[in-house]
Formats: sequence, structure tokens, C-alpha cells
Amino acid sequence: MINDLSQHNRALLQNYKYYLKVEKGLSGNSIESYENDICNLLTQISGDIEKITNRDIINFFVTLQEIGLTNSTIARKRSSIRSFLKFLIEEEVEISADVNNIPSIKTSKRLPDVLSVKQMLKLLDSIPTEKPTDMRNKAMLELMYATGIRISETINLSIHDVYWDDKVVRVLGKGGKQRVVLIAQVSLNYLKEYYNSARSLLRKDKSTDILFLNRFGNKLSRMGVWKVIDKLTKEAGISKHVSPHTFRHSFATHLLEAGANLRVVQMLLGHSSINTTQIYINIDSTFIMQEHRLYHPRN
Repeated sequence: MINDLSQHNRALLQNYKYYLKVEKGLSGNSIESYENDICNLLTQISGDIEKITNRDIINFFVTLQEIGLTNSTIARKRSSIRSFLKFLIEEEVEISADVNNIPSIKTSKRLPDVLSVKQMLKLLDSIPTEKPTDMRNKAMLELMYATGIRISETINLSIHDVYWDDKVVRVLGKGGKQRVVLIAQVSLNYLKEYYNSARSLLRKDKSTDILFLNRFGNKLSRMGVWKVIDKLTKEAGISKHVSPHTFRHSFATHLLEAGANLRVVQMLLGHSSINTTQIYINIDSTFIMQEHRLYHPRN
């Protein structure tokens, strides 16, 4: 992601990485974590590092909160940003931001509503596939993690919203806004298996275009999805609180932690206006596809 920065910003960040390695003695993983945090900020804000203000940094934190990152994750990114800015000051680089007045992030005392990549894959891989409802659960939760779509968007999906060859799903989001989201290949395979076999068994003799059906052939309810997730989480031996929104939060967190562009994650989550005829705004669609397939754990 450092390659997305201007030559000037990239040079300053390279100097900082050298400082972390040689003077601080940090490991490669720690340095990469610092780099990702700083790049998240710099790709969100155009211009040289020196011109970044406290207001820019606050807006960045707000964006992260809107995406669904936990306060502990945002607090860590704040720490990385302050450390970098302090380094610039020590190197006599004049910056606009006041390091001492960057607002602190209060960390929640409850367990964060985000699973690690290892925990998420453990949950998904533990879902059985023997019965039609099992195959539905597997496909549904794989899709939620692969796309970051909301529970309301999930249960309202139609069979006509899935574009198999393009590996995308059309989603009707808040305010009636439509967007198109990419599906990771592994998750798409499970969705196709459910659609080709289990769905017809659940549908029985009813005529419906709804993608995910309950055992009576009707649309799943929000409470039904909650119960499914709660049951499967316990069976997987995961002690954290897991809700439908955990999948959305984890989707965003895992992409950003891996180094995905913040603006791309925003658009995938539907935080930018995207309509049917102009799917991607300000970012080339090929770039979005590359970012998703490069950084999502299920690809």
C-alpha cells in the first residue's frame, strides 16, 4: 500500500521504517503494522504529510468508527500515527498537526465485536454441510464475511442479485441505495453449492425469489439469523460475543489490517453513494477487485 503514496510521503515513511528497525529494533511484523496504520491515514488524505491537521486525523478516526472498527483498534492506529508524527518533529520536519492535542480513544471494557482471522475461519470451517439448513448457514455466513453486507441486506437478497460469472452481488442498502460487492472465491463456491441443491429443498413448492430461506420455505428473519450465529459460535468453541454485525466489522478490520485501501473498504461497505448504472465512483473497478482479492482471507 506504500506504493499508493506520493514520492515525498513514501520517502518520509521509508525513513521512519528504517528508524523503527535500526534504532527501535522492532520486528518485521511490528514495522508492517505501523506502516499499514500510517498508510491508512495517508491514502484517505491527499497531499503531503506536513499539511495534515488534527481535524484530518479526527475525521479519519470517525471514518474508522463508521466502518465498524473497535475502539481498541482505532486507539492502536492513533498510537502509530502519533509515533510517526513525533519522529518527523525529531527529524525537524515542520508539520501542521499538534501531536499533543490528538484526541485519545476510549477503549471499551467489553470483549470487542470483532473476531481475529483465525477465529473467523475456525467458525466458518466448523459449520456442518449435511442438511439443507446446514448448507444454507454455511453459504450465508460465508457470504456475510466475504462481502461485509448487513444482516438486513443479507436476508433480503434475491436469487437475481447474484452475478455468478462476475463474482459479485447486488445489494440494496440503507436509503434504498444500490451497490455491487465482490465475493471471495471460497465463499462463492459455498453459495453456488447451496443454490444448486439445498435451496430447492427448502423452497418446497413455494414460489419465491428470496435467496436464503428457512425450513418452511419463507424468508429468514433477523432473529433467525441471530439464533443460527449464536448456536454455531458456541459449537465452534468461540467465547467471544458474535452477532451478525461481527461479520461486517471483521470484514472491514481484516481488510484494513492486511493493508487494503481505506477508500475501497468504505465503498465495499456502502458508505459512499453507488448506484446501478455507475457502480464505482472515483475509483477504477479493476483496482477495487484487485484490493479485495489481494487482501481478503477467503480469496
